[in-house]
Amino acid sequence: MKYLTKLAGIVLSCLAVASTVNAQLPWKNGKLEVSAEGRYLKHENGQPFFWLGDTGWLMPQRLNREEVAFYLDNCSRAGFNVVQVQTLNGVPSMNVYGQYSMTDGFDFSHIDKKGVYGYWDHMDYIIRTAESKGIYIGMVCIWGGLVRSGQMNVEEAKAYGTFLAERYKDNPNIVWIIGGDTRGDVKTEVWETLARTIRSIDKNHLMTFHPFGRTMSATWFNDADWLDFNMFQSGHRRYGQTKGDGDNLADSNVAEDNWRYVEASLSKKPLKPVLDAEPSYEGIPHGLHNPKECRWTADDVRRYAYWSVFAGSFGHTYGNNSIMQFYREGYAPAYGAQETWQEALKDEGFNQMKYLKELMLRFPFFERIPDQSVIAGTNGERYDRAIATRGNDYLLVYNYSARPMQIDLTKISGEKKKAWWFNPQNGSMTYIGEFENKVADFQYDAPYMRGEDRVLVVTDATKDYVNEK
Repeated sequence: MKYLTKLAGIVLSCLAVASTVNAQLPWKNGKLEVSAEGRYLKHENGQPFFWLGDTGWLMPQRLNREEVAFYLDNCSRAGFNVVQVQTLNGVPSMNVYGQYSMTDGFDFSHIDKKGVYGYWDHMDYIIRTAESKGIYIGMVCIWGGLVRSGQMNVEEAKAYGTFLAERYKDNPNIVWIIGGDTRGDVKTEVWETLARTIRSIDKNHLMTFHPFGRTMSATWFNDADWLDFNMFQSGHRRYGQTKGDGDNLADSNVAEDNWRYVEASLSKKPLKPVLDAEPSYEGIPHGLHNPKECRWTADDVRRYAYWSVFAGSFGHTYGNNSIMQFYREGYAPAYGAQETWQEALKDEGFNQMKYLKELMLRFPFFERIPDQSVIAGTNGERYDRAIATRGNDYLLVYNYSARPMQIDLTKISGEKKKAWWFNPQNGSMTYIGEFENKVADFQYDAPYMRGEDRVLVVTDATKDYVNEK
């Protein structure tokens, strides 16, 4: 009786949260859909959607209700509007309350038991709590390794897909993610069945595929009618690193060039939006598996984010070694995790991603294209590579290393141009001055290759996208 009273209180609390949902929540602008030019996502009313995701992979399994709310609150404050999760990381999966995802295999007809706060009740809570904070849940339905090892077949995929779609089709904040760190040419029939089963029931939510490291969904599924946008996983390997991360197929000489996957994906027909759904994580060892290796830092995760977005991605997903596994005392640390997930919420990279989203939403969204012809001089390689994107009357150039650049200002409208340096570490703008409509030299005052990256922002002088001087 005491438990039921407590449960009733929890339900009422959830209803209270739901009743106070802010009118500015993103889905108030209508469901997500692909924009007309095929590169971006938008809401039904035309409002642009810039995907800024975090990888909260093990949230359903490792966090209790209070921790879920705490984590998602921190995500919201840091500007994230998507959290990618492993809905199942085992067959069955078990959560922090000792409840299992399956009690009768893939027969879910009796999964909800009266008076029991079960596995799927907790998943419901995660989704509702994310909804109250304006966050989409990117649901990786089942981790890829489980399918590769034969733990879900075609018939089971039908049953599971039906269960998921019926349970969550009316939640506004769902994005379906098929796959999960796996190749699309392995157990393809299972993935196709899962995707088509969900889509046959739920036609309101977008769907994609999360692939294996150094691969992209466009390789296998770009033509699939169920795939609304592409994902790629640029992975955790540095230049020249060929072992230690489970994949030696990609060219190690370009291992960090995540912009290459954007270009390759956008070259496919039909054109579909794309983003890096798993770049190198903040705090994880280079190559993933050897904790004695150097660790990826805030500088690195910023570089991956800006390279990808400026190359044409419609958004970006960040990752943190400790947060993705919700490491704490009592759990064996995976991939050499050194700080608790609560401590990692204070990491620089986690709190700097919002500046990218804010920057991109300052300007006309849907006209933006990648355009390397903006860089007039000789471009650099690897860390010295500047990367440019522009609209009709603005251009942005990301510079990681602080090397000098020559920029062709004629690529955008205006007889006069205004320019600023944008700091990705704190979102500040520093006014440079007004320039003639020609090729101009730009260099900011910072030591070479010391993590002092900047974005050159140039606009038609008649526009007021940037009102800071």
